[in-house]
Amino acid sequence: MSSLYGAIEAGGTKFLCAAGQGPTELLENRAVIPTTTPAATMAEVVRFFESVRRANGPLSAIGIAAFGPIDLDPRSQTWGSLLATPKAGWTGSSLVAPLGHFACPIAVDTDVSAAALAEARCGSATGISSLVYVTVGTGIGGGAIVDGRIVRGMLHPEMGHLRVRRDPLDVGFAGICPFHGDCLEGLASGPAIMARWHEPVENWADDHAGFEIIGGYLGQLAATVALVLSCERVVFGGGVMSDGRLLPFIRRAAQQQLRGYLPIEARVGGFDRYISASGLGSAVGIAGAMLLAIGAAASPSVGPRK
Repeated sequence: MSSLYGAIEAGGTKFLCAAGQGPTELLENRAVIPTTTPAATMAEVVRFFESVRRANGPLSAIGIAAFGPIDLDPRSQTWGSLLATPKAGWTGSSLVAPLGHFACPIAVDTDVSAAALAEARCGSATGISSLVYVTVGTGIGGGAIVDGRIVRGMLHPEMGHLRVRRDPLDVGFAGICPFHGDCLEGLASGPAIMARWHEPVENWADDHAGFEIIGGYLGQLAATVALVLSCERVVFGGGVMSDGRLLPFIRRAAQQQLRGYLPIEARVGGFDRYISASGLGSAVGIAGAMLLAIGAAASPSVGPRK
């Protein structure tokens, strides 16, 4: 019998839960759970996996792709717990403790790092050893893969909180980040777009001024990660990117920012290939969480058994 894995995409708006034998072999039974209080949300998550276990047998491992910031150090007493998150009521809440009675290895990483892993293994960047995945939605975050492995340090990358050069047409907007005001997330996330223009990107006319402004900010991020990590691909996903119209503005802004300094044309065939849309779309988070679970089963030290 094939191993059965659990996958959780833990978001600030909803938790997606699934189980299966791999990213492309998911059971039909899945759950979409609104993110309310930690206790209520995690109780529903546990209930879902209990039903999976009753119907299909024990789980070999569980992977969690989570919003952050989150403690990823398995040596820490707060491993798997949210840190100073803007999501009200979730700071200090553990995502792994309620899952302990399943008695299987648990792996947890950020949603963007898991998505980067999924894009590298089974998405738009298959065969590429280094890439950055950026999500633009309720927040902005980035995860990096180098030599096929997720990049971590003291914590995890927080690309959404980098400062960017302000567009002259946007100097009157203060930004919405509760920590930094006009960092990238404070200027270009979905809520920042709504605060400024009162409608989402998908409702914009093609000549909307916001394309240049938001594309310019995200292009600065793409240029920055290209310079810092020298990655082979930058992949953009998330709700704000869903209709694809921001991508040309991001590419142009990144190209203008870099001014020919990196050999992107020669090495990867230009910015149309270097900066791309997600190949997995809305499935990228669950696919990444499933890959985390498979990795945890192969190396149980990724997370302690409970």
